[in-house]
Amino acid sequence: MSETAQPVRPAGRTTATAAPGNPPGRPKQRDAFFDNAKYLAIVLVAMGHAWEPLRSDSRAVTALYTIVYAFHMPAFIIISGYFSRSFDASPAKVKRLVTGVVVPYVVFETAYTFFTRWSDGVPDRDISLLDPLYLTWFLAALFIWRLTTPIWRAVRWPLPIALTVAALATLSPSIGDDLDLQRTLQFLPYFVLGLCLRPEHFSLVRQWRVRLLAVPVFAGAVVFSYWAVPRMDYAWFFHRDAAEHFSVPAWYGPLMTLALFGCSLVLVACFLSWVPGRRMWFTTLGAGTLYGYLLHGFVVQAGNHVDWAGHRWPHTPLGEVAVTLVAGAVVTALCTAPVRRVFRCVMEPRMEWAFRKTPPATSGVPSQVRR
Repeated sequence: MSETAQPVRPAGRTTATAAPGNPPGRPKQRDAFFDNAKYLAIVLVAMGHAWEPLRSDSRAVTALYTIVYAFHMPAFIIISGYFSRSFDASPAKVKRLVTGVVVPYVVFETAYTFFTRWSDGVPDRDISLLDPLYLTWFLAALFIWRLTTPIWRAVRWPLPIALTVAALATLSPSIGDDLDLQRTLQFLPYFVLGLCLRPEHFSLVRQWRVRLLAVPVFAGAVVFSYWAVPRMDYAWFFHRDAAEHFSVPAWYGPLMTLALFGCSLVLVACFLSWVPGRRMWFTTLGAGTLYGYLLHGFVVQAGNHVDWAGHRWPHTPLGEVAVTLVAGAVVTALCTAPVRRVFRCVMEPRMEWAFRKTPPATSGVPSQVRR
């Protein structure tokens, strides 16, 4: 995520946010807490992708995989919503939406299509901007969520309405794959929740009492996840399919929507309670999480192509630890400043040539009167 004049999404370009007590007239400073949260979350995303080939051989890996998928994307999306509160569809905000979301989506959707023709051995895979490939679904979803922000800011009960929309989506297998709309609608409540949050809510989960309570809560979640591995399909946490896909009665969909939302919120609160609020060695990497998110997918796809998981050693306990550490190191490297400088032209293009110059705002009083 990168610096901007407005705070923005966690898995993409981020903004300088005013630090508490920042003297008037000085440049706004980034909030270390949110940069730390974004970096730690993107590391968990990379680790989750590295664990995918190891799930079938290890119940413990599958349990950890399920836990991570229960909260890492909800955490990203909640923070995305929180930093989208100021989106008002003004020309400046629309420009940022195009350059920070639409352009990277088009570039990486195209790039992933060409790359996976080689890595997946599908030479005739077509480029389709309406069917997000691999990691690009998040950009398509963010585009839709942010465009609808003024609606959620205007209605009286935004979160109950968003939960209703998500629940109804689980009843509608005919929604289809266009813009990954099923997943966009099912993850919508997390974005809307972020829009509803205020700074004091984040301060609340960072109290020491909450941090202590989060230890037994998270430990209990890990134990439950281990127990649930053979009894529950973790794909529910992907939020990309209707209830019909899981061969269960339709009414399971709305019920699971509420249950998973509650579960994810508890785990997100535990995660955020442990995120450091001070500057750490990795704080600056929080500005490059969109880079790490989109670029690490090429490493994952290349690894799958050479079938690294086909060897026995990665499936041993020591191998699983090594794979986890390598995934964290790779995504960390992809968030660094040199990488961001190389790819900034497609991740944060200026594109002044494509937009009209916005005239400076006036008081709305005719010039004859303003003398």
